[in-house]
Amino acid sequence: MTIHGELKHPPEWAAVRAGARHSVVIPFLRLEWTLEWIAYVLDRWSFLKVLERLGSFSVLIAVIFYFSDAGNRIKQRHYQAWQVINTAQGKGGNGGRIEAMQELNADGVPLVGVDVSSAFLQGLRLRNANLLRSNFSAADLRGSELSNADFTLANLHSTNLRGSNLEHARFVQADLGNADLHGSDLAGAILAGTVLDDADLSSGDLRGIDWKNVKSMRGANLDGVRNAPDGFVAWALAHGATQDSPAGN
Repeated sequence: MTIHGELKHPPEWAAVRAGARHSVVIPFLRLEWTLEWIAYVLDRWSFLKVLERLGSFSVLIAVIFYFSDAGNRIKQRHYQAWQVINTAQGKGGNGGRIEAMQELNADGVPLVGVDVSSAFLQGLRLRNANLLRSNFSAADLRGSELSNADFTLANLHSTNLRGSNLEHARFVQADLGNADLHGSDLAGAILAGTVLDDADLSSGDLRGIDWKNVKSMRGANLDGVRNAPDGFVAWALAHGATQDSPAGN
């Protein structure tokens, strides 16, 4: 795009030289006058004007290609995130998996079948995540934000979920055996077909949980649970749950 108007015809050298007050400035005036002529000639050269417009056009083309390739860049980013998750599979520690899973979930990518067993994932934020058939067994998820997550058929055996937000999470046919849910918010959680054997639910908020189709909860600890639905505690105790205070709580 042109950013200046057409240049004016430079004055004759004699006129420029006559205006010089001191002879010492004449060489500089000569140089400036020469450059003005060069600029004037080039400004009138159509070839350069064509190049200038082509340069502007190339910028437009680059912008168009940038946005048209956005889908491929997103796919590449997702591929790299899955690489991080899969490369660290079966290993302890974080290994960048928190950021990778959060990025995928933020882009609406289902995390179906993800395997992060034994990983250190404290503070993981996967609100509304699709975690169908995932494996979080023995993972450390303390203080995580997992509200509305779908853990249908997931393996959460021995998972540490202390102090986590699990509001309205779906645990349909999930294995929460021996899981540590102490102090977690399970309000509105769906526990249809869920295994809760030896799980620690102490001090948890059980407001509005869907519990009537719990598969089993032998040895589950209900000490100090809050807002339990009517009939739940009595039913659980009759099916092997306890109300013992765990050591260290």
